[in-house]
Amino acid sequence: MSLKLFIPARIPILYVILSVLLVISVVPMYFYSAQVEAINRDRLITNERLLQNTVTRSLADDISQHQESLRMMLANLSSALQVASGGDITSAHVEAPELRALLENFISSSDDLAYSTLLNAEAKGISAGRIAPDAFLQRELERAYNAAREGRAYSGQALVVGSGKSARTVILVSTPVSYGGRFLGMIAAVEDLQFLIRRLQEVNRGGLTPYVVDSEGRLVAGATPDYATGQDMNHLEIVRNFVEQGSKSQFVVATREFDLKQGKNVTRMLGTYSPVLNLDWAVVVQKPRDEAYRGVFEMQHTARLLAILAVLASVGISILAARKITNPLEVLTESSHAIARGDFSQRVLLKSRTEIGELADTFNTMSEELEHYVHDLKRAANENRDLFMGSIQMLAGAVDEKDPYTRGHSDRVTRYSVMIAKELGLPEDFLETVRVSAQLHDVGKIGIEDRILKKPGALTPEEFEIMKTHTTKGANILRSVKQLSDMLPGIELHHESLDGRGYPHGLKDEDIPLLPRIIAVADTFDALTTNRPYQQAHDPKDALRIIHSLSGKRLDPKAVAALDALYERGEIRIQRRVIISSTPPPVPQESTPAVASPAKG
Repeated sequence: MSLKLFIPARIPILYVILSVLLVISVVPMYFYSAQVEAINRDRLITNERLLQNTVTRSLADDISQHQESLRMMLANLSSALQVASGGDITSAHVEAPELRALLENFISSSDDLAYSTLLNAEAKGISAGRIAPDAFLQRELERAYNAAREGRAYSGQALVVGSGKSARTVILVSTPVSYGGRFLGMIAAVEDLQFLIRRLQEVNRGGLTPYVVDSEGRLVAGATPDYATGQDMNHLEIVRNFVEQGSKSQFVVATREFDLKQGKNVTRMLGTYSPVLNLDWAVVVQKPRDEAYRGVFEMQHTARLLAILAVLASVGISILAARKITNPLEVLTESSHAIARGDFSQRVLLKSRTEIGELADTFNTMSEELEHYVHDLKRAANENRDLFMGSIQMLAGAVDEKDPYTRGHSDRVTRYSVMIAKELGLPEDFLETVRVSAQLHDVGKIGIEDRILKKPGALTPEEFEIMKTHTTKGANILRSVKQLSDMLPGIELHHESLDGRGYPHGLKDEDIPLLPRIIAVADTFDALTTNRPYQQAHDPKDALRIIHSLSGKRLDPKAVAALDALYERGEIRIQRRVIISSTPPPVPQESTPAVASPAKG
């Protein structure tokens, strides 16, 4: 009896067709997609590991070639010194002008050379360079000199010389000078590793974290300030593995996963090291495993999504096939098409005591509810748009309120910009873009310090450089909002100039879009006709005269002509006019691009 309660009196044909289609389409497709996913996953993992191998190998080869090049330069210098000195660099001859000239020419031959010295057999000599050896570098020179006396070349440890912004990571490289098997002295050069740091920074921008360690696991150079030269990196498993390999590591490129502990957090990493020949160094790159295999995870997600969509498609096909079996369901299809066209008033007039009749009644109820729902959606959309515009106006007002001299500036620039765009005959959707972009054109000022923004007078050049960042700050603030992407040019580029003297990018002519050109004219007009710390408000006609002088040079001629036409027809009115002297002060930088005198606006 209990089993009969769960068995329906009849099985709907829709279920039968749906089950058959699912079995013959989805099941084979599932096994096929699982196999393809596994193959692609293995390929993506291999490609990521190959990428790390390629990057580390390339960096290691660059370092080796750079080192070999330096040693060749030292050898050439050694030969030149022997010829110039006639094999005599004793105390009486080591300070000869021609030897010093050779050493200075050697230093000036490469930006990577910071210091060089020539010492004779009595450890006396000459030096040249832009740094002075400190105690640490002095000890390295002593080790290099001892190695030279034994007839060996020397490559020292990475050191940091200087402090603050002038700090540089350097390495000492030396070679003995001999003549006829007799030890004459040593040539040593201090190489600035800035070239290596630049390469590491390039790799870092690609998403990998690169650094170089020596044979004892100490840091030689890193891409970020978080990695300090000389820092012990043996807490990383991949570095320990390189150190433990010893001399064997010179021939091994290893890629492995390891755990990176940062406080209580543990991150699974994927890393690779490649040895640097002749230096006992290793180039290491690492990346969080989840990021390294992101392509794998995305591929899996996409494959599963496609599988779900395929299942849904199969279900839809099954449902459509079942509906074609009975004629009454065609009425439902026609009514569904009406709803798809937006006509929610359609109702299905179908009398049936079967499940089809019940479906028709349900369909009618659904249509009625959808009609109400769509009406509510339209009303909500209008309310959301009003709320959106109100939020933008509040945000612009908040920016304007930060500076008492520009209160209401965004609203006026918006009004002028929309009027100019209409005068130019631009389409309605572009007018909406102009309206939003102009309202937010100075939103970046919210990130400018009050001491600069509210300064009652002209800005210093340093303050002016900070003020100019409001364009890019504004664009960066709103860049994450996808709906505002079309408005970003007006926010970021409204201080660009046709002559290329604007900011932030110095664009010229047609490289500047129409949107920022319109806002630039409106912004200039409002800045000229309102009081500012660096000027009194101009009479509108004087302001237009100034704007005409900038037409075609900094401002768009068509937009200027449109503004002039609007004023001549009386559509633009300035409520407050302040007459000033006949010789106007310079136009503010905020209003017009590429003006030399720094001012905020």
